[in-house]
Amino acid sequence: MNYRFQNLLGAPYRGGNAVVVNNTQLVSPVGNRVSVTDLLKSETITLPCQASTNIRRIAASPDGVFLLTVDENNRCQFINLPRRTVLHRLTFKHAVSDVKFSPNGHFIAVAAGKLLQIWRSPGFKKEFFPFELIRTFADCNDRITSVDWSPKSDYVVVGSKDLAGRLFYLNKSKKKKSYAKPFLFLGHRDVIVGAFFGVDKKTNEVTKVYTLSRDGAIFTWGYSGGDAKPQKMEEGLSEPESPGTPDQTLGMNGEDGTAVNLKKRKDIDANDGELDEENGLLLLKENWQLLKKDFFMQSPAKLISCDYHRGLDMVVVGFSNGVFALYQMPDFVCIHLLSISREKITTAVFNDLGNWLTFGCAKLGQLLVWEWKSESYILKQQGHYFDVNCLAYSQDSQLLATGADDNKIKVWTASSGFCFVTFSEHTNSVTALHFMASNHCLLSASLDGTVRAWDLFRYRNFRTFVTPTPKQFVSLAADHSGEVICAGTLDSFEIFVWSMKTGRLLDVLSGHEGPVHGLMFSPTNSVLASSSWDKTVRLWDIFEGKGGVEKFDHIHDVLTLVYRPDGKQLACSTLDGQIHFWDPIEGLEMFTIEGRRDIAGGRLMTDRRSAANSTAGKCFTTLCYSADGSYILAGGSSKFICMYDVADQVLLRRFQITHNLSLDGVLDFLNSKNMTEAGPLDLIDDYDSDTEEGVGRQTRKKLAYDLPGSMPNHGRPIIRTKCLKIAPTGRSWAAATTEGVLLYSMDESFIFDPTDLDIDVTPEAVDAALKDDQPKRALILSLRMNEDSLIKKCIVAVTPSDIPDVASSVPIRYLQRLVEALGDLLEKCPHLEFILRWCQELCKAHGHSIQQNSRNLLPALKSLQKAITRLHQDLADTCSSNEYMLRYLCSTSNAR
Repeated sequence: MNYRFQNLLGAPYRGGNAVVVNNTQLVSPVGNRVSVTDLLKSETITLPCQASTNIRRIAASPDGVFLLTVDENNRCQFINLPRRTVLHRLTFKHAVSDVKFSPNGHFIAVAAGKLLQIWRSPGFKKEFFPFELIRTFADCNDRITSVDWSPKSDYVVVGSKDLAGRLFYLNKSKKKKSYAKPFLFLGHRDVIVGAFFGVDKKTNEVTKVYTLSRDGAIFTWGYSGGDAKPQKMEEGLSEPESPGTPDQTLGMNGEDGTAVNLKKRKDIDANDGELDEENGLLLLKENWQLLKKDFFMQSPAKLISCDYHRGLDMVVVGFSNGVFALYQMPDFVCIHLLSISREKITTAVFNDLGNWLTFGCAKLGQLLVWEWKSESYILKQQGHYFDVNCLAYSQDSQLLATGADDNKIKVWTASSGFCFVTFSEHTNSVTALHFMASNHCLLSASLDGTVRAWDLFRYRNFRTFVTPTPKQFVSLAADHSGEVICAGTLDSFEIFVWSMKTGRLLDVLSGHEGPVHGLMFSPTNSVLASSSWDKTVRLWDIFEGKGGVEKFDHIHDVLTLVYRPDGKQLACSTLDGQIHFWDPIEGLEMFTIEGRRDIAGGRLMTDRRSAANSTAGKCFTTLCYSADGSYILAGGSSKFICMYDVADQVLLRRFQITHNLSLDGVLDFLNSKNMTEAGPLDLIDDYDSDTEEGVGRQTRKKLAYDLPGSMPNHGRPIIRTKCLKIAPTGRSWAAATTEGVLLYSMDESFIFDPTDLDIDVTPEAVDAALKDDQPKRALILSLRMNEDSLIKKCIVAVTPSDIPDVASSVPIRYLQRLVEALGDLLEKCPHLEFILRWCQELCKAHGHSIQQNSRNLLPALKSLQKAITRLHQDLADTCSSNEYMLRYLCSTSNAR
């Protein structure tokens, strides 16, 4: 019952900027959460902390310990990345367009509107005011777009929408703070997207500045004076040919551009600021000049994202037509020019070593990591374009399949959070999914009128089930033998039955008078249960007789149904917010749960009534029993998922799936200040179209089935839960929500839950029993304490010859705890044969008891089966590769 948020699937990236930490960890914003992908282990986790709205910018400290996130409400979170906890919070007064840590980690540069703010970075210690504002520079005439630090953390170069780059000096001397006027890099004809420092590789001193503008121009700036003298542009060097591009050699007044581009700073008066003796000459006093102009020649596409790697002196740029380019500077040599998408590339960054490039496309939800030297993908993930409709867990709980409104089916590895195959043969929304018992076949139903079977070995559609006339399928079920497939329709209110082997249509079950949205076979026999909007639940005997066996009438429309895993109870939800529990064998209603108040969510922007008085959405659209059938999960068009105890009919826990205010229906009370004569302020589209979408904010697309004439929600997705599924092991469950697929799992931390605790049952007593060579007593004492580490210690301490004797002495009530410990050891312990021997002897000694108590032991046994299956697959792959290698070596030796 101690479920906690574990991961977010289905949406690797939706906008904002991505950063790479410690060379191998990719950090990207997903909605109001942060996702961390380990590129070496190929697994992803999502941090449990949430921002108030969608995250706009993130920045990581140089050592990879701290992460700074800023959301659309300009609220900042300072996160300890290894511990995954929020240390400090801060709210900025202006819209933040870029944020970056200094190389020494002491300062944070924040581009807040027109202001450049330098903050002192807080550390681990708790302070009342952890953030300290050091300096504020207000020299820019328009919004700042990019920020970059010099290697010694004393200079900042920024790019702005006023077409100019500026070089600021951060005076860190203890003397009276003085103001040094920034140097202006002028000459661009469009908004500056990026400004970066170039350094001398030998001395690590700043020698160049690169500025990149949205029209695809990159200017190289250098200074003359001091020790490092850059190469001046040769007089005979001509500009590169740029057909269709206006002549950029003329200055602002029509005269030769050298007067502007080679503009030199006026000498700064001595009173303007005293120089630090250790810093030598200020870069601001140097004679900066334009060394070179280069153009990427991607017109009419705009430059959207860029990054610079100082060590390699390379620039990577992403364009609005999905093309990215990699250039070697300062010679401007094109190394790669490739198209990876049809939509704009909203983030492009190097890792620390510079061998991997990370690209993100917000509109398609793509996240790519590409190694430019070998021209191969390290990571290639893409989320669903629209909301996820349905989920299905495989029998061993290792795979999770998702179907969405974008007509695609994706199969994910639940443990790593990676999608490894995408099926796109459907031509309309996927509405239902079902894993066959064999674990290698997946069924899907769609509104395009087909039910398809997918082979997860060869990744192909090997069978398609159709009807004589096109129908729209919204529910799906298969019997345990896998021989019969059933699907319910939206338009003709019928249930179609096919043979899995031949693909022939066997039967059409008629009788419902509304869409058949719920369909499920009984876990114990061949009875099919169906629920419909005609206020009935019907039971059908597919194999024995024709027609319906029984009909359960309700007062309101029935939205969904689900069987308890033992088949002795049937639960269905109705439109009035109640969950009805039926005995399918006796045909009697057992009890009901009133859930209207529990599922009641927030108030939508378009609602004329308050959340308390509104009746819309106060019902459950998806139900799911736990693995042992003791509790039931229920979700609907609300921000809550409710967990009920079935025996006592009480609410055990209520999960709030998100706190993201960018979604509609999260707030219970709306602010009356946001109401205007034209309607709610949030529904008035005053978004600046000049801002590149996906860079300044995250994008969300939804496929809405709104009624004709209804007012659309102006792109604000409504929070809801469309599907719930519990893993067969019972250790985790998944929810298909507007945010994506949320995974919740049992908290792995130790929970002290002893049974038969006595004054003599102590860890010292367990150690003493182990020293006295009493493995039976030690194991039983550790099981009574229910301390995970002690149980595993006692299991490993038993000698192989004593395993049968110790296994037979374990009391029946401790079997579940012992099986759970064995399943955990199988995944982490190297003693494979030893643990398997334990499992074998336990089954021999207690086989009858396990069978009698199978309902309570089922989750633990499923976890054990999952671990054994995974190990078997790994060993089979290793053995087969070794076998081929040995054959090859033998054949080569014979040939010689």
